[in-house]
Amino acid sequence: MSSDDPTAGEGSDATDEPFHPLGESWQDELEDLLDETEYDTELGMEMGKDAMRVTKGELSEEEFHERYHDDVMEEFGEDERPIASPDDEDDEGGVGAMLSKLATGEESRREMLKKAGAGVGFASLGWGAVDQQEPEEAVEDPSEVHPDEDATQWGMTIDLEYCDGCLSCVTACNAEHNWDLGANWMYVLAFEDGDVESPDPDNFESHRDFNFLVRPCQHCTDAPCEKVCPTTARHTRDEGGLVLTDYDVCIGCRYCQVACPYGVNYFQWEEPNVDEEELGPDMVYDQRDRRVSSRAPRGVMSKCVFDPPRQDGNFGEELVGTTACEAACPPNVIQFGDKNNPNSDPSRYQENPARARTLIRLSTMLPSPNDLPSMLEGVGTDLASITDAVDGLDEQSIALAAAVQITNVEYDQEAPPGDTLVNQEATILEVVSILEDHGLALQSEEVLSELGLTVDQFQGPPAGSGEDSPDIVVNDREDVAQQRLEAFIPPSGNEFELLEDIGTNPNVTYLGQEPGPNAHQVPGPTSYEDVGMVSKRQNVLEDETVGLGVIDSS
Repeated sequence: MSSDDPTAGEGSDATDEPFHPLGESWQDELEDLLDETEYDTELGMEMGKDAMRVTKGELSEEEFHERYHDDVMEEFGEDERPIASPDDEDDEGGVGAMLSKLATGEESRREMLKKAGAGVGFASLGWGAVDQQEPEEAVEDPSEVHPDEDATQWGMTIDLEYCDGCLSCVTACNAEHNWDLGANWMYVLAFEDGDVESPDPDNFESHRDFNFLVRPCQHCTDAPCEKVCPTTARHTRDEGGLVLTDYDVCIGCRYCQVACPYGVNYFQWEEPNVDEEELGPDMVYDQRDRRVSSRAPRGVMSKCVFDPPRQDGNFGEELVGTTACEAACPPNVIQFGDKNNPNSDPSRYQENPARARTLIRLSTMLPSPNDLPSMLEGVGTDLASITDAVDGLDEQSIALAAAVQITNVEYDQEAPPGDTLVNQEATILEVVSILEDHGLALQSEEVLSELGLTVDQFQGPPAGSGEDSPDIVVNDREDVAQQRLEAFIPPSGNEFELLEDIGTNPNVTYLGQEPGPNAHQVPGPTSYEDVGMVSKRQNVLEDETVGLGVIDSS
C-alpha cells in the first residue's frame, strides 16, 4: 500500500484499539495470515477496516472506492470492486455493469493461485470490541441500504432457545457440500459471557440450560467482504440476495476474510478431500452457470452459501426455499425462506414465535386428518365424548388447534414451495374442520369456555407468574387465543441480529440469548468428535487457514 497516502484508514484507527469486532487477537491473526501471502498485508487490513466504516455510515462508497483504487490496480492489475466511482472514466454503468459480468457467465479473469500458509490459534467471542471506539459522524445512513422489498431475499430465523446443540445441521451441511472437516460452513457452539452460564456437558437437566449460538454466514445486505474483493469473486447475486464466491474468479487474496465482521470465511489450503469428479454439476453451478457451491478448489475462499442449487430448482421445485441444515434440524429451530415474504417460514416464526412453535409441535400431536373421520364414527359430538374416544385429542390439543384457527392470518403471497409452517398449519386447520363437521361447536361460548378460550378466563396475571406480574389484557377472542398459545410455549424473550450496530444488515435473525462482549465458547452437550466432525481446522493439518474466528480456530 502506498505509504504516502494521507487519507488511507483516516479516522478509524486514531488509537491502537482493534477495528475488528472479533477483537485484537483475531485481528492480529488475520494480519499474520496475510503476511504469508504474496499480497499487500497493509492494504488488506486497511481496506477491511474501511469497508466496515462504509457499512457503519462513517465513509461513503465513493470515497472508499477512490481511496484504494490506485493501490488495488497496482497490487492486482485490476479493480473490479462493485462500487461505483464517479471519477472512474472506465466505469460503464457502475454496480450493475460490474455485476452483470457475473450474471452473463463471463469467463474467469484470472487463474486460481495455489498458496500455503501458517496456522493460527483460537480467538474468543469478542463481540463488543468494536464498541470501544467513538463513531464518527455518519456521512450516510446505513439504514438506507434497502433491498427490493418485492424481490426474494433468502434468509433465516434461528430459535436459539430451543436449539439442543445436536450438531445435525453441521453434519448435514458437510454431507451436502463436502467441505473439508473443520471448515465448518455451519457452526454451533455453547457459550458463557460472564452474565449467563452453560452447564457442565456431563451434568445437566435440559438442553435449554445451555446458551447456544448457531452461526452460518449472515448473507449481509451490505456485505463488507464484497467491498474489498478486487475481482468481484465475492458478490451478492441478484436472485435471492445471496452473498457468494465465484470459485473461477477468486484469486485467494483473503481480503474478504479480514473484512468479514463474523469470521465465516475459509481458505482451501490443500487439495480438497473430495475429488472434483465426485461433485455433481447440479450442486456446484447455479442458474447463471457460475461455480459458487459445494467445496472450493485449492487456493480459493469458501463459506456458507444458503444452497443456491436448491433455490434455483436444480433438485426439484419442492426443495426451493430449503437448506440442508434446516431440513436436518430435529427441533426445527432453523427456519429458512424469503425474508421479504410475510408468509415464509422465517417471517412467520419471527413475527409470532409462540404460534410458530405451537404449529410445529401440535401438528405432530394431533391424529392424522386422514384417520380422524373413521376414529370419530359413532362418537358423540360433545367435547367429553370426543376426548374420551380419540387418542391424540384432549382438551389442551383441541384448545390449541382452535387457537390456531382463531389467530389464522390470510396472506397475499404464497409461501416458497419448501416452507413447512404453512403445511403444518393446514394440517391443524383440517383437524379443526373435521371436528366441526362432526358436530363439535367450536365457535360456541359453551365449548370455548370448556376449552378456556373466553375473555373472562384470561383476566389477572398469567398462571404461575407471581403476584407482582402485570395483568394480562385481552380485548377479544384473538387476544385470548394468542395468550393460550403463549401459555403453551412462551414467546421469545429476545430478538437480535449479530453485530447489528455494524450496519451490515444481516439476513439472519436470532431469537434467544445474545452473546455479550465477553462471550467465550464452552463444551456443549454434543461434541464435534461425537458426530464425526472437527471443531478446529488446524487439528486436521499443521498449516491451515483462519476459520470461524470467534467460534473455532480453523
